[in-house]
Amino acid sequence: MTDGRSWNWETGEGLLGIDDPAEVDAAFERGEESLGAAVIGLALNCPPEVSSPRIIRAIAVLDRSRRDFPFTAAGHVARLNGRLTSELYAALRAEGRGGFAENAIRDTLTFVPFRKLTPWFKWQLVRMTVVDKLDAWRLTATDTAEEAWKALRRRRS
Repeated sequence: MTDGRSWNWETGEGLLGIDDPAEVDAAFERGEESLGAAVIGLALNCPPEVSSPRIIRAIAVLDRSRRDFPFTAAGHVARLNGRLTSELYAALRAEGRGGFAENAIRDTLTFVPFRKLTPWFKWQLVRMTVVDKLDAWRLTATDTAEEAWKALRRRRS
């Protein structure tokens, strides 16, 4: 564990290096402003079982202006560990796509193996793959039509 002198709760300096869950728990009790950075630090430096309860707690207590921090932390957990806890899966699903959890959900779909995803996440991956493929086909068709139109206009001139 890191000693308490390497981070500053007032400025947030050094909190990305925090690896002491007890210190973060004490910060929750004190109502520190930099809790978002601290849970990101835990996600970067601790296993998911340690950081997950604090990320969930941060989702519940942080105000709207700081609510993106715990979702960023969840994305880091997925990226670094290739897995999430069941609580994080539930929190991301509850928030849903299109909000604060959008990037964390995309990180989960990118870095967690398909076999480890919950059914909702598997469905999201299939849905996003189909939508992306349809969009690619639409763009290809649009580009082809534009090129044909340009060729036709050149022939007329």
